[in-house]
Amino acid sequence: MGQPLDDAALDTIFRTARTANHYLDKPVGEDLLHAVWDLMKWGPTSANQLPARIVWCVSDAAKARLAECASGTNGPKIMAAPVTAIIGMDENFHEHLPELFPHVDAKSWFDGNRELRAASAFRNSSLQGAYFIIAARALGLDVGPMSGFDGGAVDKAFFADQPGVSTNFIATLGFGDPASVHDRLPRPPFERFNRIA
Repeated sequence: MGQPLDDAALDTIFRTARTANHYLDKPVGEDLLHAVWDLMKWGPTSANQLPARIVWCVSDAAKARLAECASGTNGPKIMAAPVTAIIGMDENFHEHLPELFPHVDAKSWFDGNRELRAASAFRNSSLQGAYFIIAARALGLDVGPMSGFDGGAVDKAFFADQPGVSTNFIATLGFGDPASVHDRLPRPPFERFNRIA
């Protein structure tokens, strides 16, 4: 049984954590990228599908290719960030289920049903994207998730050799510059968007 986190941890992950717009000139080592994955992979997905496929754009060349696919101010943000992660989703995740979910024939649930695979890949890779953000914050990093990009162009540039993989969203990653953070936007109380039935 888990134990509640203390206020400092909750602040780091949620309450005082902010979307990063700009980053300090401080590198993010590959060991931290591995640490993000090694933490986020424990988050639950349906039947342990783990459909997320991540490309970590670290080199200037990779960031430039990705920036060309972005809209508005996202391109310069990608170039300036130490790392930008492409959170992709593999609709052929079911091919790995004999290993990842071995106690039943879960692969057969998805064989021949591309619509079901696509919906499940999107839902579960979105969950993994949220785990990515939480894991990065828990490890002292800041994140700038974004959806202003041409998904087809990103797929062509980064997933052309994996036809079953497409882009869900992208996110810059690094040590955020506190001076660049916008004022906190409203977060409504429970009663506004919730009901107990």
